[in-house]
Amino acid sequence: MNILSVHNRYIQPGGEDQVFESEAKLLAQKGWNITPLCLQNTYPEGIVKKLGVAANCIWSRKSYRDFAKLLGELRPDVVHVHNFFPLVSPSLYYACRKARVPVVQTLHNYRLLCPSATFYRDGRVCEECLHHNLLRSVRYGCYQGSKAGTAALAVMLQTHRQMGTWNKMVDCYIALTEFARVKFIAGGLPAEKIRVKPNFVLPDPGPRHEQGDYALFVGRLVDPKGVHTLVSAWKGLQIPLHIVGDGPYREQLERDLQQEGMSAITYRGRLPHDETLQAMRGARFLVFPSEWYEGFPMTIVEAFASGVPVICCRLGAMQEVVADGRTGLHYRTGEANDLAAKVCWAWEHPAEVAVMGQNARDEFEAKYTADRNFEMMRDIYQSVISSCHGTADQHQPEVVAV
Repeated sequence: MNILSVHNRYIQPGGEDQVFESEAKLLAQKGWNITPLCLQNTYPEGIVKKLGVAANCIWSRKSYRDFAKLLGELRPDVVHVHNFFPLVSPSLYYACRKARVPVVQTLHNYRLLCPSATFYRDGRVCEECLHHNLLRSVRYGCYQGSKAGTAALAVMLQTHRQMGTWNKMVDCYIALTEFARVKFIAGGLPAEKIRVKPNFVLPDPGPRHEQGDYALFVGRLVDPKGVHTLVSAWKGLQIPLHIVGDGPYREQLERDLQQEGMSAITYRGRLPHDETLQAMRGARFLVFPSEWYEGFPMTIVEAFASGVPVICCRLGAMQEVVADGRTGLHYRTGEANDLAAKVCWAWEHPAEVAVMGQNARDEFEAKYTADRNFEMMRDIYQSVISSCHGTADQHQPEVVAV
């Protein structure tokens, strides 16, 4: 099978980039022909540039022509879109329809429903664009703090809603969790086109053989990841905590650790992926305090693969993936005292936590292995190929004014 896989990398590498690479590697290992079309988002951060890039994303004739030419050369069986924004125009969907090539799109984040892609604003979950309209985001400058850039992005999303792009031009959407699937249905995507397929780990790191001697946080040091709550929860605790990651909160974190004399916390900075997995295998449990809905955190599934249970917020995808009392523990979102209480219980009950770690590994083997994921991807691709016999559009559509 020939697959053209499309992805716009982020300036800061993240889980979506990792999933894109892992899926391509897995399919290639299974003998499929995978052609990655990968663009790098490196454009300047000025407002004019943001506005221009977002506006061009509404409809690009050049992208349409270039992609149509590529389809003619490669003749793929399926085009799989991961992230199209900001450098890939939605005109690519129309090029696929004209060439009668089915499109699968993974919904890694909530971009089609929320210009910030996170449903998160000012330190809390925000669903105003879901329950009202996308222009609510302009009031707050949700896209990188720019009202102009947010307006261009909101117009692009709304324009393609009116054109029917999201409902008609994609043959199958992949949601990473049932929670996300429900959100996208509420946002107007057709339920019958959304399949749930989680992320996976490749290669399998294998379960650890000894229980770890510290708690671990792995992630970007940014507000939505709940780093403030994590540090607040650790004040007064003498339980060893290792923090792995980097980001805007790094300087504040280092000041807090020094000023508060929090000797129980060891900041290890950003580590290569193999060293991060090694740190995970040495942890007794992972603390995942993220305070936005998340997509499907690779950190959690990597912890499960390592046989490490997870303490996380009772929120969104996290509470779906982590079973409270079986593969980890839940605490009330943003409440440092509740997080501290759960951490203390986990540290003082090593036997129970060891059982949770084995349950986490069992969950990984049942749901999140590469082989299981390949079966799901193969079924999705075969389904869209067999059902894709619609009429090709002969002309580019008119762009609808909003």
